[in-house]
Amino acid sequence: MKAVFEFLVVILFFATYVLTKNIILATEVAIVAGIIQAAWCLFKYRRLQTMQWVSLLLVVVMGGATIYLKDPRFIKWKPTVLFWIMSIGLMISHLCDKNVLKSTIGKEISLPEPAWRKLTCAWVIFLLALGALNLWVAFNFTEAQWVNFKLFGSTTILVLFTIGQTVYISQYIKKDEL
Repeated sequence: MKAVFEFLVVILFFATYVLTKNIILATEVAIVAGIIQAAWCLFKYRRLQTMQWVSLLLVVVMGGATIYLKDPRFIKWKPTVLFWIMSIGLMISHLCDKNVLKSTIGKEISLPEPAWRKLTCAWVIFLLALGALNLWVAFNFTEAQWVNFKLFGSTTILVLFTIGQTVYISQYIKKDEL
């Protein structure tokens, strides 16, 4: 349920666009929904995770630019900027010997250091590529096709990559840990 709640802004953006074919209105809905979602998380959990703050800031700033300038290019850039920020964050943490993936999921999964490095590098490359793919779709296809890609395409690719990473990690899990 929490995953659906976190995905709610994208779903509302998509639903509004499908119903109205108006990307400006869909962006307005996404901004309001993002702010409400953040307020709810702050109320319920007393904090937002770093990436929730970054995503909120991006939707407000880039969505605001889209609305103010009536130019959908800004909101089309938002997923790419988010993916690239995540990628750069992982890369910097890796270079500083502070593996963010390990600190995030290392409590549940025990992996050798080389596996953590490979996992991090895979995510860095994947997020850079997914950001580039978003731009390619955004600026080479119709607005409606990009909106569909934003919800279905990038999400499916992300899920498939995560499954691949799970398969990679599974080789390190001992049978007694299951």
